[in-house]
Amino acid sequence: MRNILTAFTALAATPAFAAGDVFFSLKNTDFVVIIAFVLVLAVLLYFKVPGLVGKMLDGRAEAIRKDLDEARALRDEAQTVLASYERKQKDVQEQADRIVTAAKDEAAAAGAQAKADIKTSVARRLAGAQEQIAAAEAAAVKDIRNQAVTVAVAAANDILSKQMDAKSANSLIDEAISEVGAKLH
Repeated sequence: MRNILTAFTALAATPAFAAGDVFFSLKNTDFVVIIAFVLVLAVLLYFKVPGLVGKMLDGRAEAIRKDLDEARALRDEAQTVLASYERKQKDVQEQADRIVTAAKDEAAAAGAQAKADIKTSVARRLAGAQEQIAAAEAAAVKDIRNQAVTVAVAAANDILSKQMDAKSANSLIDEAISEVGAKLH
């Protein structure tokens, strides 16, 4: 009520009073507007509209406060999840680094094993080649000996055929026949 009197007093000291016309007449539009304004304020106060508006604003403020609290809770949860994923990523990165290191070590070991296998294979092939060379040398020596024997037999045959006459050839044939006959019986 006090507010209404303050508003009425402020409105009462208007230039309309200074003009000298009768202010408190229904013919004066300023007076009619003031009465209408006072009536509207009275109706609003009678139906307790300021209290209802205050309650609505308080409810809206409470809803906003709840939304903010929920947003904070969601942010905290998101930060927790983010920290969890960052830890998981760090763990996965460490595991990947360990796998890469193990793969490098295995590759180095496999390389060393391959070198050793190659050395063994080369040594085996070298030994096989040396054996083949030795066998080829032996075969060549045997072929040379066989040819030498063949040449010697041919040369001996030539010499004997030139030195031998028919009579001595017949006697040699007869001796060979008798010798074969003796060996067969």
